[in-house]
Amino acid sequence: MKRILRDLQRYQSVLWCREAIMALRAVDRKFRGGVVSLRTRGTAKGNVLISYNNEGFLCQKRGEAVPISHPSYFKGMVMAQTFLDLGYDVDAIHCENQGFIPWKPYDVVVDVRFNLQRLKAYLPERCIKIFHCDTAQAVFQNVAEMNRMLAFQQRKGITVPANRLETPHLGIDHAHYLTTCGNEFTINTYAYSGKPMFRLPSITQMTWPWFEAKDFEACRHRFLWYGSRGMIHKGLDLVLEAFAQMPECHLTVVGPVLNEPEFVNAYRDELFHTPNITCVGWLDKSSDQFRSILEQSIAHVFLSCSEAGAAAVIETMAAGVIPVVTYETSVDVEGFGLLLADASIETILREIRTIAEMPGDALRRRARNAWETATAKHRPEHFEQAYRTTIKTILAKHGK
Repeated sequence: MKRILRDLQRYQSVLWCREAIMALRAVDRKFRGGVVSLRTRGTAKGNVLISYNNEGFLCQKRGEAVPISHPSYFKGMVMAQTFLDLGYDVDAIHCENQGFIPWKPYDVVVDVRFNLQRLKAYLPERCIKIFHCDTAQAVFQNVAEMNRMLAFQQRKGITVPANRLETPHLGIDHAHYLTTCGNEFTINTYAYSGKPMFRLPSITQMTWPWFEAKDFEACRHRFLWYGSRGMIHKGLDLVLEAFAQMPECHLTVVGPVLNEPEFVNAYRDELFHTPNITCVGWLDKSSDQFRSILEQSIAHVFLSCSEAGAAAVIETMAAGVIPVVTYETSVDVEGFGLLLADASIETILREIRTIAEMPGDALRRRARNAWETATAKHRPEHFEQAYRTTIKTILAKHGK
């Protein structure tokens, strides 16, 4: 087959076809679904551009629920609906759309990456610019990830690709206001800008009942690591190394680990040949298997080096799983979780054993408080209410 493909490349027509396919793919990446235009009821007060994630509009049919695979689907739709309800027409593009050029004057632009700086010349002077910070500040995040990778390199003697590096952008410099779902940690990484910043709640779109029958004595030694891409960024390497030294405690790993083959090669023994560690890969959050893992887990060990309110932690809190996190995870866990002083193996070992040795009543109390906090503060409607209040405040300040 390889020989046939090599021979075909001798023909000019084949080369043209190949170049055309590559060009079409590049256009798709450049425009990312184009523009979704939404109209308010009656006469519009003005126009708003949302540059975030418009895929929720593109993949949703009438009457279907908002996708729950990532909270940005929901948040992008809430942002648009907020402005529609306030009397503005809305255009929604994907933040990676680098081909969009405004053909109308925008009164407000909301962005999360590069479009505030890219579109500066096309925006009227009166335009209110809002930057939604869905990561910690890019320079901080890159330094944090590279420090984790350097530490990994020194421990293991190999290098793996970076998965969470952000291209630094100037959106903050062009914005009038900032919003974020992170806590004090994330906010502090943007403090240098001096821009007003509004905090919004992180959300979980999954709702689990309180697991009244959960046996805390039986599950006190069962722990969970659950996260998305960027295994070293999110501390899975450290968690694996710690649990390999604790045969009395069990760890279940849920996440797209197999998508990072260099990481898998470095931790093949821990992931697949260590009796007290089970790697199940990525799971649908609404699946029975994921629910069963949550019911059997006492705590979620999530040691990220940079976040803007880790959604994975909020999601497990909503199932009554105790968070064991780093400060950089950017989730408030006071009163029910454990905030690690650092991400050293020694600290991880000590805190995991602290959880495992707690009385059953104390574990139940912490788990219940985590579940109640997620239910009372991190449901989708809490984000909707907070975002609406924030936008009303910003518009009132500008007299819009």
